[in-house]
Amino acid sequence: MRLDRVSYETLLPQAKLMLNSARQAGEWWNGAAIYQILPLSFQDTIGDGEGDLPEIIARLEYLDWLGVDAVWLSPVYRSPMCDAGYDVAEFTDIDPRFGTVTDLKRLISELHERKQKIILDIAPNHTSDRHPWFTESRASQMSAKRDWYIWAAAAQTAGPRITG
Repeated sequence: MRLDRVSYETLLPQAKLMLNSARQAGEWWNGAAIYQILPLSFQDTIGDGEGDLPEIIARLEYLDWLGVDAVWLSPVYRSPMCDAGYDVAEFTDIDPRFGTVTDLKRLISELHERKQKIILDIAPNHTSDRHPWFTESRASQMSAKRDWYIWAAAAQTAGPRITG
């Protein structure tokens, strides 16, 4: 049987059986189907070119159909979006382009009702230059947060160096 002739409908039940066997052998993540969602590009139902938390919630039935055990949600924190949301400006708030804290709580609740888990992608050592920790660290060499970042004197160069 050629793989390109097999439909998802044929493979999905077999994949679910394999995952269930792996799950029974250990921790919940052992053999789990973890689906990463990049919110900006996952689902755009209102035609603004960007996805958001309510639009993810609207597609949870699809994730059920896929047999997803956990959703790995890429950053949705307040951010200037210079690094795909990893440049966090505020860890305790949701960026308005994605929705609200209430939307995130609803997503978590609805996933848990489906017996699915959520993994929030957070990298506390990735902050925006607009984050209060960074601005305080940058403000003074005497700042209590100065050593939270690595600071170095600017390199003195005469322009690009071409070798070869």
